[in-house]
Amino acid sequence: MNTYFTPSDRQPQRPHVFALVVAVTFLSLLVSAGVRATPGVLMMPLQDALGWSRAGISATAAIGIFLYGFVGPFSAALMQAAGIRRTLTGALLLIGISTGLSLGMTRPWQFLLTWGIFSGLGTGAVAMVLGATVVNRWFVARRGTVMGLLAASTATGSLLFLPALAALAHHYGWRAPVIAVSAACLLMAPLVAWLLPEHPADRGLLPHGAPDDYEPPARSARNPLHDAIAALTTALRKRDFWFLFLTFFVCGFTTNGLIGTHFIAICADHGIGEVPAAGYLAMMGLFDLFGTTASGWLTDRLDARWLLFSYYGLRGLSLIALPFIDFSPESLMIFGVFYGLDWIATVPPTLRLANHAFGDRAAPIVFGWIVFGHQIGAACAASLAGLLRQEQGSYQDMLVLAGCAGLIAALMALSIGRGPHPGATPRSTTSQHPAQTEPA
Repeated sequence: MNTYFTPSDRQPQRPHVFALVVAVTFLSLLVSAGVRATPGVLMMPLQDALGWSRAGISATAAIGIFLYGFVGPFSAALMQAAGIRRTLTGALLLIGISTGLSLGMTRPWQFLLTWGIFSGLGTGAVAMVLGATVVNRWFVARRGTVMGLLAASTATGSLLFLPALAALAHHYGWRAPVIAVSAACLLMAPLVAWLLPEHPADRGLLPHGAPDDYEPPARSARNPLHDAIAALTTALRKRDFWFLFLTFFVCGFTTNGLIGTHFIAICADHGIGEVPAAGYLAMMGLFDLFGTTASGWLTDRLDARWLLFSYYGLRGLSLIALPFIDFSPESLMIFGVFYGLDWIATVPPTLRLANHAFGDRAAPIVFGWIVFGHQIGAACAASLAGLLRQEQGSYQDMLVLAGCAGLIAALMALSIGRGPHPGATPRSTTSQHPAQTEPA
């Protein structure tokens, strides 16, 4: 049943409530992304301490990345049926417990079970679909800006914590960063249960920027599995879904899978230590906070397709150039700043185009399937880069391949969207079921 408020029922908008929702979501995404990036820190220490191969560690990281994306649409549907707070709290507990259990691992299959499967399932519920669900539920105005801020937290968590985690691994062994991320998840879970409101209506509020006659989307009474599959079935018949899916595949291929997982190892091949290399990744995370937030602001104002064209094109050129630089501190700093600004700046315009094509009710679930494409790309890059490095002794061909993929995605982005201007405010389809959105 929908919840309605007459002017006398509603309370004045309280900015601190919206700020609290954004802050709790931001911190949850930050912690989850830090967990997802930790295998990149563990790669060299596990190889040295336990004798595991780089290709094997990369394969486990790839499985975790794959599940991180696969769970997304189902967790988005679960958030609509069971609630954001319950889903998020349970996911954080699963991540914290599974990573904590890995402290006693001595065999590769134990690493696969804890860091590949269980943490992949948990982090899949604390991912970009969480940001999309929160934004669509709590905001009507400034969606692009808020989504940009929340999306930035995923890269910031992945990259900003890496120097500290790398330093812990360097000085105290591979178990130290594992303890750190496990404790962070277990501490975050009760904070979410205590502080995160479920709906604006629970506080007597309308979503930020909503008109007085705003009608919230109906809460689904169907099985979340059904909702997720129904949304995918509808989306598969639309051309825009495939363009969004494939471009986001390239996004994951060129960020989390390649640079996020292998950049420390790439630097190690050029005589750069783990801690300095992690510092460059942290710098990328810091600049991503500005770049992706700015991308959200631009998404509220400009054509989302041309933004994606610019982001993918520049990213592709920078990857093609990377293996041919001298890997001096100055060169790596320039690359880090540039790549950081563009790291996941693609998220706000991608969500805007998904909202435009599928409507507010279905978009978070469909966006979850699009994010799945992102993680398939990341998993492919994480595994392929490890194999090529092992066979060729160099990452050069992998970097050039990823750069070319970025250029192709740039051209593909211009084909997304038919009908009204995709950069305009998305049409309202709040009453639709995921399986009932009209063709784009």
